[in-house]
Amino acid sequence: MNWHLAIPLSLVPLLTACVSLSTDTDVRQATEQSLPELPDQWQVDGAEPGEVQIGWIDRIGDPVLSDLVREAQLNNRNIQAAAASVESSWALVRQARAALFPAINGNFNATRTGRFEGPIPDVSQFDLNAQAQWEVDIWGRVRAGRNAAYASAQAVEADFRFAQYSLASAVASAYFTAIEAQLQIGVAERTVTALAEIDRIVQVRYREGFASAQDTAITASDLATAIDSLENARGAARSTNRALELLLGRYPADQLTHANDLPVTPASPPAGIPSGLLERRPDVVAAERRVAAAFANLDQAKAARLPLVSLTGSIGGSSSDLGDILDGPNLIWSIVGGVLQPIFDGGLRGAQVDQADADQRAAIAAYADTALSALNEAETNLDQAIVLKRREKALDNAAGASARAYRLSQLQYKEGETDLIDVLNIQQRLFNAERGLVTIRRARVEQWVALNLALGGGWKITDTDVQESE
Repeated sequence: MNWHLAIPLSLVPLLTACVSLSTDTDVRQATEQSLPELPDQWQVDGAEPGEVQIGWIDRIGDPVLSDLVREAQLNNRNIQAAAASVESSWALVRQARAALFPAINGNFNATRTGRFEGPIPDVSQFDLNAQAQWEVDIWGRVRAGRNAAYASAQAVEADFRFAQYSLASAVASAYFTAIEAQLQIGVAERTVTALAEIDRIVQVRYREGFASAQDTAITASDLATAIDSLENARGAARSTNRALELLLGRYPADQLTHANDLPVTPASPPAGIPSGLLERRPDVVAAERRVAAAFANLDQAKAARLPLVSLTGSIGGSSSDLGDILDGPNLIWSIVGGVLQPIFDGGLRGAQVDQADADQRAAIAAYADTALSALNEAETNLDQAIVLKRREKALDNAAGASARAYRLSQLQYKEGETDLIDVLNIQQRLFNAERGLVTIRRARVEQWVALNLALGGGWKITDTDVQESE
């Protein structure tokens, strides 16, 4: 290399090393300062200590649900679009990184000239050359762009992971709702059967003179209302199945099969500590990575106001004989170094710095909002786990008491010791309690899944190729 260029080129690494770009420590300090002081433990009494675990699907123990979640992860269109976005974001990282290296291009031309008439012979000319251009990233503008692209890709990837978690949770919720709908059909069918039997008894008693026309009208009305409720429950079940099929990427044909009963709600999972959630939940991680990207974008905007240093080099040969084009006398080389200093741009670069600074502040605020929302979801779901457990116990007691009262009222009515209205009221209490118990059982297991999602615990299906990435 020419010694005139060797000296300035040898200074490039030293100049580059002196440039200070934002670091993960800067990002961490900014995100931590955006939040209020976090407690050392969850504020809800009864939160289980220990590390948050993955694998809530395995703990439910329903193979049908496992298959459905696997199918959804493979076929759901939103997940497919999110996966494509991840690939696109990493391609942008490679594009940004490419600017750190010289761009080298080659060119070959062949020319043949001559006259249509005359003694001058035709002439051939061959030109072969290569050019290299490189921006010397003294101020870190290119590296900042690469860092911004890398952090953005990490954010998109974290969003994709959270979309996978959320889809698994949505499939489980729809699956439990489908089971509940079928159980509610069972309650409605039992209601119709019981009211049909009461209506039959009342009709017999009316013909024998022991019941009034009002009694027959009441039982007929209640029976018709129960039949209406049954048809409504059947329609709701079909709609629920179709909604689940859409999540799976299937045609909504109402052809799903599922378990006959809701699973028993597992014990509450370990909850970890609040600060751990911020490092574990993918949506919070994505928000933090967007803050990192905003820091890098600000670095890039600031560096764009400084001189741009570039090196351009070329080497090539020209000859009338293709075989001689690379001979020494035919080769020409050149190296050019240049500095571009912005002088006046109408305030463009200053405005770009202001915009990047505002975007950075917005990203920090968005992170704080996402983090606080995640903490609120965790606290709320921990609290709801206790509330729903108590409610299920209360409704179970209510259903048991209503069943005993109904059996006694039936005997008393047959013996003429109570009115029909009392029997129907007690019966309505029984079926309402049964419907409420089914709903609360579904709510409990659905809330258990939501708690795992809120805590940042992922889904997992063993022995499949569809698992959460670590």
